[in-house]
Amino acid sequence: MKKVFWLFAVLSLALVMVAGCGEAPVEEVPDDEVPEEEAPEINGVSSLGLGVITTINRSNDYDPENEIMPMAQVDSVIASATFDENGRVVDVMIDTAQVRVEFDEDLQVATDPTGEFRSKKELGDDYGMRVASGIEKEWDEQIAALEEWMAGKTVDEIKALDLLEDGSPDDPDLVTSVTMTVTSYIAALEKAYQNAVNVQHGAEMLGLGHKISINRSVGYDPENDIMPMAQVDVVIAAAAFDDAGVVGAVLIDTAQTRVNFDEEGQVTSDRAAEYPTKRELGDDYGMRAASPIEREWDEQIMDLEEWMVGKTVDEITAMDLLDDGAPDQPDLLTSVTMTVTSYLEALEEAYNLAR
Repeated sequence: MKKVFWLFAVLSLALVMVAGCGEAPVEEVPDDEVPEEEAPEINGVSSLGLGVITTINRSNDYDPENEIMPMAQVDSVIASATFDENGRVVDVMIDTAQVRVEFDEDLQVATDPTGEFRSKKELGDDYGMRVASGIEKEWDEQIAALEEWMAGKTVDEIKALDLLEDGSPDDPDLVTSVTMTVTSYIAALEKAYQNAVNVQHGAEMLGLGHKISINRSVGYDPENDIMPMAQVDVVIAAAAFDDAGVVGAVLIDTAQTRVNFDEEGQVTSDRAAEYPTKRELGDDYGMRAASPIEREWDEQIMDLEEWMVGKTVDEITAMDLLDDGAPDQPDLLTSVTMTVTSYLEALEEAYNLAR
């Protein structure tokens, strides 16, 4: 009987304690002690992408009354990025090759075809955005802030960025660091993601290199019925490297853009069009008919890229070449017969700038 009584007493005490606990006020946690939401985990490099968007809409017609010379301006926005297996940006490098080819009153090329042409990133303070910037930041500083903001996000999250009417970010994390229009940079990154290829060899670093030339531009030659034409060639190499400098993946492309003028110096090319790269053109580029091995440019460049994977840049640039700059390598003789010197130079720059 005593056991029953003690059991009843213990149960009653337990019920009282539970009820008391239920009535206790909930302790509020100060706002400054609330844990911040953790950033999404990056799972290492899984793929490499390259996106290029080229426009000519800032080219000028000849206007002698207002002393405006004909000028072709080709803007190639370039985005190279690595992504993890969930599509999050591990790293991204963005640049713009903004190239102007000027003509004189006789419609002859006035810009030095042998000159050095630098991208916006390479120009640094020489680009001249700082004086016009409301936040006194140069283009390369603003693009670095945008790249840092993109890291760790998916392309969809990046595309959801709120923008002002001029296309600049309307985001608390960027309003003090990026005031330039960013729509083309986001579009180039999206294209990079769509074009991404798998990475091998545990890549740790991302690189982006390029070579720019205008040496195929021509002036007006009425005797031979040759119209003025500016040709801008931007050779691009995006690559992922492991910590020993071995190529885990590489994507090479060329934005070969022509701006045509008539005998009056008026632009005849479509200013509103977006101009595809050689890779994007595929069979429309037209190399197959002129190729001794009947292979198109995109087919040959993919074989060259495959050959590069698993090698260091020193091993790649030590490639034996024929007099015309084509590979003199047993593994490539039947698959790559085009000149590859500019592709090797762009890859070497990508490695030198890798991070």
